[in-house]
Amino acid sequence: MFDLSSIGLAWGSLLMLVMLIGLLLTGMQLAFVSGFVAIFFTLFWFGPEAMPLIASRTYSFASGYVFLAVPMFVLMAALLDRSGIAKDLFDAMKSLGRKVRGGVAVQTILVAVLLASMSGVIGGETVLLGILALPQMLRLGYDRKLAIGTTCAGGALGTMLPPSIVLIIYGMTASVSIGDLFKASFLPAFILAACYIAYVLIRCKLNPSLAPIPSDSGEEEEPQVSYFKALFFPLFSVAVVLGSIYTGVASVTEASALGVVGIMLSAIVRGEMNLSMLKESAIATMRTCGMIMWIGIGASALVGIYNLMGGIDFVEQVILSLSGGSAIGTLLIMMVILLVLGMFLDWVGVALLTMPIFVPIITGLGFDPIWFGVVFCLNMQVSFLSPPFGPAAFYLKSVAPKDISLGEIFTSLLPFIALQVFVLSLVIIFPELAMWWQ
Repeated sequence: MFDLSSIGLAWGSLLMLVMLIGLLLTGMQLAFVSGFVAIFFTLFWFGPEAMPLIASRTYSFASGYVFLAVPMFVLMAALLDRSGIAKDLFDAMKSLGRKVRGGVAVQTILVAVLLASMSGVIGGETVLLGILALPQMLRLGYDRKLAIGTTCAGGALGTMLPPSIVLIIYGMTASVSIGDLFKASFLPAFILAACYIAYVLIRCKLNPSLAPIPSDSGEEEEPQVSYFKALFFPLFSVAVVLGSIYTGVASVTEASALGVVGIMLSAIVRGEMNLSMLKESAIATMRTCGMIMWIGIGASALVGIYNLMGGIDFVEQVILSLSGGSAIGTLLIMMVILLVLGMFLDWVGVALLTMPIFVPIITGLGFDPIWFGVVFCLNMQVSFLSPPFGPAAFYLKSVAPKDISLGEIFTSLLPFIALQVFVLSLVIIFPELAMWWQ
């Protein structure tokens, strides 16, 4: 059998990169691409006797106790998506949106914050806001780009706000406390949401035509809603999940199960729970978690083999040489790599492929891995909105009016991407924004 190790680690790394890119361009899924490349290098770098290493790596990933939190939070999002909780929440906040110029856009961001605090998954939130908020803002005469950008960027806040699935996957990969990650991301997430709100209000103040007040546009009176029914259940769910984590009553995994129970009880009390809803939510959860699991298996196998080849030391040497040995320069190079990868790969693949390599380097340079987790999530926030493959834009496109093109969505997101980069820069310059709780 040909001994691939004879070409050296530098050429081996280049060959691995070329194989990854080449197979991805064929349309093959990342999970199978990474798994195939891992098996190829195991066989031709170490030999068939090293194959059990792949099984060991994938088992350690799949059997992680904290991974149980992922299907629980995804199930919460699926149940929330199929209940009327989000719709009632949006209707209840119309009183705010109808009295302030730009208020419906602000209301959309506030609802997005509450939804993100209940589920931690961006897809469902973006679709829900695209169905509930975007048509209303367009009907009220809001500027199209402002309405589209607010809806899409608000829906993506689930990346940062606890209980973010991105933070959970990072915590598993970096072997750090997920509870600490939730505490660290709390303030930066609200700073980002506050920047969105400030941007909307300032733009509408400078140019009132961007957001007519509903009373001025002749819009009909707001419908009567039960504020207790609309607000109690979302706040109850947030309190159950985040309250149990922050007070130490429950671990993240236990809190995720409590959150599912809370959403199910809410749906039962509201008279919305039925077998069909539960079945659809379970199937949606299995699809999402299956995707995450397969990507995790392939990525963990590939990273494990590359590390065994000496990949971490090689990557560290390359990055340090490019940055001139500067810790900040190394960090910025990593940020650029993550931004570029995030434009083309799913965040799960980015996290599982890069974090096992980046986190040891970051730790060796004296940076806190908890802080770096927040920085990573902010970076993924940018990738969720960035062309050409920003998933949030595609989620919104799936429910937006047909006359709204994907190009218009990406154009509308540019100011919000700039705000994300601004907050990312703040957290890099002022780490205490993420480490305030220590």
